[in-house]
Amino acid sequence: MSGEPISLRTVGILLHRELQDSWRNRWFLLYAGAFTVLALGLSWVSVSGIAQTGYANLGRTAGSLINLVILIVPLMGLTLGSQAIAADRERGALLYLMAQPVDIREIILGKFLGLTCAVLAALLLGFTVAGVAVSGRGGAGDVSAYLAFLGLAALLATASVAMGLLISALSSRSSMATGIAIFCWLGLVFAGDLGLMGTTLVLNLGPKELLTAALVNPLQVFQLGSVMVLRGGLEALGPAGLYATRRFGEGLVPLLVIILTAWCLVPLFVTSWWMKRRGGLP
Repeated sequence: MSGEPISLRTVGILLHRELQDSWRNRWFLLYAGAFTVLALGLSWVSVSGIAQTGYANLGRTAGSLINLVILIVPLMGLTLGSQAIAADRERGALLYLMAQPVDIREIILGKFLGLTCAVLAALLLGFTVAGVAVSGRGGAGDVSAYLAFLGLAALLATASVAMGLLISALSSRSSMATGIAIFCWLGLVFAGDLGLMGTTLVLNLGPKELLTAALVNPLQVFQLGSVMVLRGGLEALGPAGLYATRRFGEGLVPLLVIILTAWCLVPLFVTSWWMKRRGGLP
């Protein structure tokens, strides 16, 4: 069936199934609930500055949410995606699906879209709660920057699901897939600001090399884009931020969006290629 067009009806059925499974996943509900509660807490702390400064806005709240998104959203996407194929393979559901007149591309696309919709719904809930909390205290400014920040967070979530699916396709057991997903999450987090700082001290990296190292990590790409859209510049990130601003100017944000989009598409294509090549086997 590889030469036939993808059936949107089949993709929709698989999408609906993944959504149902996601909302029955206790870990996913825990991540989504934690993200919403912490987003509300951070927004409340942000607007509490009104008493001292008389001013609070969505941009300040979004700035306080950057680290929260970096920590929780990739973990949610990676762990949820890592179970999608490996768990079905263990239960025999994947073998049953592949025995039907269903293309492997439809299976992967349905799972990807279903999981992405679930993660984006959790993300949107947290951002909506935070936005309403700030707006209710008179901080309704910077809506466009807040929406741009939400878009970057959605891209990071989508990329995390795609990477999780690739891990799931390569893993023989669901427990192995979960372990690899958590290890990848830890690696990406520690390769962020703390890792770059240590590497800079040891290797004496210049601004160009530091920026290159940051652009390899999707979490850092998201952070760069978020600071750019919220503050209009990267001066707060030091020499690497100044170099990025001078080097790319107004084209920096589109470049970062392209990199995050590549992190969404490349793992998805590799997953599809691997599954076709191996016939669903790890």
